[in-house]
Amino acid sequence: MRSQDVRKLAPEMDPLRMGMGWTEEDLGKPQILVESTFGDSHPGSAHLFELVNLAAQGVQEAGGKAARYFATDICDGMAQGHDGINYSLASRDAICNLIEIHERATTFDAGVFIASCDKAVPAHLMAIGRTNLPTVMVTGGVMDAGPGLLTLEQIGMYSAMCARGEISEEKFKWYKHHACPSCGACSFMGTASTMQIMAESLGLMLPGTALLPAMCEDLRTAAERAGRQAMFLAEKNLRPHDMVTMESFENAIMVHAAISGSTNALMHIPAIAHEFGIDLDADTFDRMHRGAHYLLDIRPAGRFPAQYFYYAGGVPRVMEEIKSMLHLDVMTVTGKTLGENLEELKKNGFYQHCDAILAEKTAGFARPVSREDIIHSFDNAKGTDGSIAILKGNLAPEGCVIKHTACPKNMFEATLRAKPYDSEEACISAVLHGEVKPGDAIFIRYEGPRGSGMPEMFYTGEAICADPKLASSVALITDGRFSGASRGPVIGHVSPEAAVGGPIALVEQDDLIQIDVHNRKLAIVGVKGEPKTPEEMDAILAERRANWKPKAPKYTKGLLKLYSQHAVSPMKGAYME
Repeated sequence: MRSQDVRKLAPEMDPLRMGMGWTEEDLGKPQILVESTFGDSHPGSAHLFELVNLAAQGVQEAGGKAARYFATDICDGMAQGHDGINYSLASRDAICNLIEIHERATTFDAGVFIASCDKAVPAHLMAIGRTNLPTVMVTGGVMDAGPGLLTLEQIGMYSAMCARGEISEEKFKWYKHHACPSCGACSFMGTASTMQIMAESLGLMLPGTALLPAMCEDLRTAAERAGRQAMFLAEKNLRPHDMVTMESFENAIMVHAAISGSTNALMHIPAIAHEFGIDLDADTFDRMHRGAHYLLDIRPAGRFPAQYFYYAGGVPRVMEEIKSMLHLDVMTVTGKTLGENLEELKKNGFYQHCDAILAEKTAGFARPVSREDIIHSFDNAKGTDGSIAILKGNLAPEGCVIKHTACPKNMFEATLRAKPYDSEEACISAVLHGEVKPGDAIFIRYEGPRGSGMPEMFYTGEAICADPKLASSVALITDGRFSGASRGPVIGHVSPEAAVGGPIALVEQDDLIQIDVHNRKLAIVGVKGEPKTPEEMDAILAERRANWKPKAPKYTKGLLKLYSQHAVSPMKGAYME
């Protein structure tokens, strides 16, 4: 074991560990790192300490010794509406770096990594790829929905309605006070839920353990089992790089299409792949989503809160439905292939257990709810062209992303008039005060990784969707990103970004903007409302580029200075190089 080898090299190791209560017997056991984002930072992390201790218990039961380490994450929801959101994406890389320090500075034989939310789960997956420590992932599950199946992604809509006087302050307060009734990740298919599912889809979790209801006993059992499984991985020296291949990532992308996952996964999955030494670009997502069957009726694109995902059979059920599209021979943390895991779940009562919970949870509904109401069958898919598309053109030469399953069909082909803003604050004020009109393409720029850390444009998107005049007639285009809960005609990750002189920086008032989802096109096709030929537009953009001057750096010290200097393009993963 690596830990025992290091003990021989570092004579201080034994006395220092005994100083925190380790016994002489403990010193000779396999050393297991239990890493988590536990902290009183948000509901996705506040409950993780119990899971940490259960994982440590599982390690002990299997004959090892666990060491608990913590790298608390932040909450995108709490960071919304102020400059705190600028730290969100950078925090992913900061957490990954800290986990690397934890693992490399002491040396462990295996790990259990525990996280729930938007940046924490991808950070842990990146760290697993970077350290190559034999590791099993545990995700902290999803919170319950509130009264009337109220969920947090609806709050942005109610906020905009309150600002326009459509609902009272008292009613808005009630919604806020009842949207998060328990710990866990937010109860919709946002980035947190998506990335929990991606962790299992990559083969780095025990089968059927992603996106469990955070308060259920099954999650606690999963944490303890993970501790025992980490000991198995240590004994077999089964490392992530032995398991996770390009085929594993292709499996994850197919599951992403089936669940209509968050657009943020298009940054996180390439960043994770990069740490595994695998080059995965956004075009791979577009290629694999074409013709992919979209199955999930979970919010924000569907009807049910995210806790119902597990009741319907979770990741294994999705994989069963799209089995013909998956690589079943990839290895997983069980020491078995994906195909073997799926067959075992059929035999051990997993699906019967889920069916029983679904029947119990929906007993009071107006009509019976079946598994297929939540996870459709392959042959009865909600859609057959995936859920995202990568658009390119003279406005986004390196690409941008749209979640077309959340976009009104009439906006798949549209020509709109540009209305650019250089910050989200200016843009959302314009939306709320009636300055944005049907037929506008509103731009929020200088919000990419090198501009401001790439915050979410969630509130602006929700303000548009909450206005019946704008919801199906206005597009929001940005070099920033969106929440996994964002809806409507919203296009993000425009690359190159404005801060490095991308064409989005050159857009002027009343430029004609062409959106063509079917043909994967986003382009400037006219000036001051007058159409131009491609050659004319090239000449106009060349002249604008010659006159463009970069903005002064927004951050001159601290983490965001480092991130803005070293982040790669969003379409490559927005990681620091």
